[in-house]
Amino acid sequence: MIVLSKLMKMNCKIKLSRLERACIRFSSKSRCRAFLIVMIAGIIPISLGGLVYSTQAATQKKILVVVSIAPQKYFVQKIAGNRVNTIVMVKAGANPATYEPKPKQLAGVTRSEIYFAIGVPFEAVWLKRMAAVNPKLVVVQSDAGIEKKAMEKYSHSREAMDPHVWLAPIHVKKLSENMLNAFIRLDPASGAWYRANYNRFLLEIDALDAELKEMLSIKKNRKTFMVFHPSWGYFAESYGLKQVPVEIEGKTPKAKELNRLIRYAREKKIESIFVQPQFSKRGAKIIADAIGGRVLIADPLAEQWADNLRRVAQQLKTALR
Repeated sequence: MIVLSKLMKMNCKIKLSRLERACIRFSSKSRCRAFLIVMIAGIIPISLGGLVYSTQAATQKKILVVVSIAPQKYFVQKIAGNRVNTIVMVKAGANPATYEPKPKQLAGVTRSEIYFAIGVPFEAVWLKRMAAVNPKLVVVQSDAGIEKKAMEKYSHSREAMDPHVWLAPIHVKKLSENMLNAFIRLDPASGAWYRANYNRFLLEIDALDAELKEMLSIKKNRKTFMVFHPSWGYFAESYGLKQVPVEIEGKTPKAKELNRLIRYAREKKIESIFVQPQFSKRGAKIIADAIGGRVLIADPLAEQWADNLRRVAQQLKTALR
């Protein structure tokens, strides 16, 4: 009776007032009471059902996921939606080659269930440490199965494998497939739901890829662009372009190398130098000033992955006209 009273006050007030008015049409009090009882019997299950659903939604446990870089968060959300909370290790503006996680981030790792690695340099040291503080943490190499290439170099650069696979839509398909399989292993009961999300995301990737191909279908011979850090190799390869890096062994080049780059830029009629927020703009600005060009920002770590690729493609289209 207490539950009935509360429901009548909280959820059924308006409905009951309408029902009471309906009773006027009945000729006797007994028939009116019978009518109200029947209607209330139908209202109570609906109200209780709504309360139960709200309670379940509020208490449903979310999967706590850790990723190395912000674009991975975008991919995770496309597949797992609001069933996950995601911790991003490398914060905006930070360099994934030298990044050290903050204590608050490491505390989050101790509660997490999955870590999606992607092959960026800081993982070589920190993945083992994170696994040590959380032995139950499942580490998934989301870049598994992707053939990587050596980092492009201009001169005397140490050869290292290029981790920037997330900048090519074709490779994001494989990254997402690896994430999908990990979620299904962890939560098999929701496997069909994850797979449906994944299939929708594949269609979005294909549409984006077609859009970028159309945007970058440059007929002229000007298909070479200059970047400070060679992050855009997989992207360039996907769309018939070529990147030329400014840095040498991760450092701003000295005067002799800068002069060589300036001559190269003039020869190729390069007018824009692309830099990313995580690195110094000094070397790029020296070259841009010497060739009468400009410095443009192209961030490989932006969270809004699809919009970011569109933005960079538009900048390249303009720069290569």
